Amino acid sequence: MPDTVNPQVTDAVIQTHPKVVGEAPAVAMGAIYQALAHSTGLLFENAVSAQQQMAITAQAATTQGVATLYSIDAASAGAATQKILSGGGAATATAAASPAKGG
Repeated sequence: MPDTVNPQVTDAVIQTHPKVVGEAPAVAMGAIYQALAHSTGLLFENAVSAQQQMAITAQAATTQGVATLYSIDAASAGAATQKILSGGGAATATAAASPAKGG
């Protein structure tokens, strides 16, 4: 049995090989661009997530600050009422509720 190959088969292989070799750089660049696009997408996803977390933290801090301001008012009113009820008088209660003046 002879080991001959049809010339049409060898021509097809010879013509396909340069085509594959010629397309390799374009395919490689395509893979690089795809990886770059994916990395950029992840970068923006992480940036948005960080901004959302910062906004939540800022809102929580604002809520805590407002609650503290409201509690300070209630605490000073409670202290003044206690002074009045304990017989300290209105003048003493007002002095206790107002901040001390440094001199």
